[in-house]
Amino acid sequence: MKRLFMYKKYIMLLVVALTVGKIQAQDTLRLNFREAVDLALAANVDYQVLSNNMEVLKLQKQSALLSHLPNANINTSFAQLSGQQQQQINEEIVVANFKNEVINAGLSLNVPIFNAGRRILDTQSAKLAYEAGEKGLDRASQQVMFDVARRYLQVLLDEELLRISIENLENQKETLRQIDGFVEAGLRTLSDKYNQQSEVARLESVMVDAELQYQSDVWDLSEYLQLKPGVVPVLDSVDPRTEELGYDGMSMPELYEIAQLNRADGVQQDLLVHSYKKDMKAIKAMYYPRISAYYNFSTFSTSLNEDFNTQTQLFDNNPLNTIGLNLSIPIFNNFQNRLEVSRSRVAYKNQILQKESMDRKIYQDVKLAYLNYLAAVKKESNTGVQVLAAEEAKNAISERFRLGISNFVDLATANQQLVSAQADQAQAVYTLFFQEVLMQHALGTLEVLE
Repeated sequence: MKRLFMYKKYIMLLVVALTVGKIQAQDTLRLNFREAVDLALAANVDYQVLSNNMEVLKLQKQSALLSHLPNANINTSFAQLSGQQQQQINEEIVVANFKNEVINAGLSLNVPIFNAGRRILDTQSAKLAYEAGEKGLDRASQQVMFDVARRYLQVLLDEELLRISIENLENQKETLRQIDGFVEAGLRTLSDKYNQQSEVARLESVMVDAELQYQSDVWDLSEYLQLKPGVVPVLDSVDPRTEELGYDGMSMPELYEIAQLNRADGVQQDLLVHSYKKDMKAIKAMYYPRISAYYNFSTFSTSLNEDFNTQTQLFDNNPLNTIGLNLSIPIFNNFQNRLEVSRSRVAYKNQILQKESMDRKIYQDVKLAYLNYLAAVKKESNTGVQVLAAEEAKNAISERFRLGISNFVDLATANQQLVSAQADQAQAVYTLFFQEVLMQHALGTLEVLE
């Protein structure tokens, strides 16, 4: 049995050594939380897509503002005509075969005077759409920060659990050495020694599992941050006990009111509702007459007029100025206006449904986060008492075991309860810290550091 125990021990130590050696062979990158968030924002596809879309929304907003200014166009053309052509000579029309080079130039201006407020509505809609895009980008950055925080804290928790496992293993190895001495002195039986050897082997397996879980979560964080292959992040620790937000003293209506004011995705949906409404009104304006003013300047030169050069013909002899008003009254255009109005109305109604769905989601997020936060507060308090009681019990039973009053089963049970209490406390502390982050995410108050 002793030989079997030694074989198992060597195999476990070999697995740990290979795992640690492999990790140490990788390139490491030390990161704090701020740096991890920056890397995630730069690598996250959804965030980058929204950021790129903001460029289009910005140009749409600028285009809507500039639509209040006149449209201006300059046009010019050059043509060469050869063959049979008509030419007026001494008040007579003569048909002859000759070559004619013609230059045309012009300037046109068009200013909408009345279009039932469509330009104003389009400008307002584009402005609202741009603001909604900004809110969507803000929420996307909060989501990225939340995802990083979840993975970051999980790695730190795994690291703490691994530390507890290693510390417990070392303590049990020390207990095994003490039992060896007791056996040699005749104070303990061989069964106590073998039981302790079995317990040490079990704890070595626990340590291996903790190490593998830690490395698995480290690689998960690396994948989310899109680090280069073979690069392993080494995280700076955070103090999970520093934040005291005190949500447990607030009521659900108060929290929901905070979320309604601060949730960027909720504000985004509200802005989109108003934007779609402006779009619908702007398209309805197509039913009404439109008035615009225009100005046209045109001129030309021809090679047939040999008495004057090109410049004189263009600027002195042939300029033509036209100024006027244009009235357009829609009568029938194959129901195209009605189709566009129907589409805009459906889009507006669908956006209202999206907003109502988002309002329900926000309430559910806040409610669930609040319940989990209250549970985490209670668990954190209970595990503190649990650890103190387990430590006292472990110390008392260890002393009784040393005096030969208690048996190995009592000692092993007390040690397992202490380790379990320590692990529960670490889990509760990091869970409470994460629930505070989750509450900020649900309320929309999670600030992405600049």
